Amino acid sequence: MADESDLILDLVWQEFHEVVNMTSEELRAFLLASASANGGDAASPEAAMPPLGRQVLQVLGKRKADLTADDVETMRQAVDRVEDTLAEGAVDEDDDDRRRALLEVGHNPLRPSRLGG
Repeated sequence: MADESDLILDLVWQEFHEVVNMTSEELRAFLLASASANGGDAASPEAAMPPLGRQVLQVLGKRKADLTADDVETMRQAVDRVEDTLAEGAVDEDDDDRRRALLEVGHNPLRPSRLGG
């Protein structure tokens, strides 16, 4: 029988990958461009990335077996941000602030989820 923590990890992993519909390359490009546009430090552009976005990017580069407790918390925060933002209603091309908040955690609201939802 599977351990309860394994079941929770499986659920969080699935939810995370349902809402994060950008590839790591797309997310990195968006975060770097956004940091640069906001006057980020050219010597260390990754340091100018939003912390949650940077953490999501790190999680995307890991296998489920390699996740830490901090990674699981990052996944929960990303899922919560996407769900909370989308609960306010649909996000269109003209809703720049909400769209950027979603893009920062790897969710492109103008693209269907990876699982077709």
